[in-house]
Amino acid sequence: MVTEVHGLTVRFWNVDFQELYARHLCRHSQFGNNVVHLLCLIGVYFGLYGLAYTLVPSPWIPVGIAVPYLLLLALNLPIRVWIATALFLTGFFAGFLTVPRIAFWWYLVAVVVFYKIQSWSHKVFTKESNMSEFDMKYMKGVPLFVLLSLYEMPMLLKYLLFGRRDWCA
Repeated sequence: MVTEVHGLTVRFWNVDFQELYARHLCRHSQFGNNVVHLLCLIGVYFGLYGLAYTLVPSPWIPVGIAVPYLLLLALNLPIRVWIATALFLTGFFAGFLTVPRIAFWWYLVAVVVFYKIQSWSHKVFTKESNMSEFDMKYMKGVPLFVLLSLYEMPMLLKYLLFGRRDWCA
């Protein structure tokens, strides 16, 4: 999928992951912020997969979503980050499929609450670097939101598992 925004092309299938990770570090260089974001991402995933599972109660739903996602990531991630992402998703789905189901509306609440906590964490973790190098290529809007949604987990895992030199307080 290719989307053009203001004359710039956003490619979801052919991403420069290292550049996207460098952009990520401009606002997410603090260890605590990345931990909060990963925990919130788990909460958002729990809500989204809970909604999907409530509508179609089959364990094949997560597999049907995860397999194409991992194939996409395989095209763009360093192998160790891809393996970490695949293992993380496997653990997430194992946990998700074993916890008792809750009411549909709780899943909606989880998505909103965890998304908001993730946004609010930037008020606690305020260290930022100049992003002007990336502002023209990665302009705010729906394409960037989708791109970051697809690659946020791998970026967080790269930072937390393999990016110790990128950590700051």
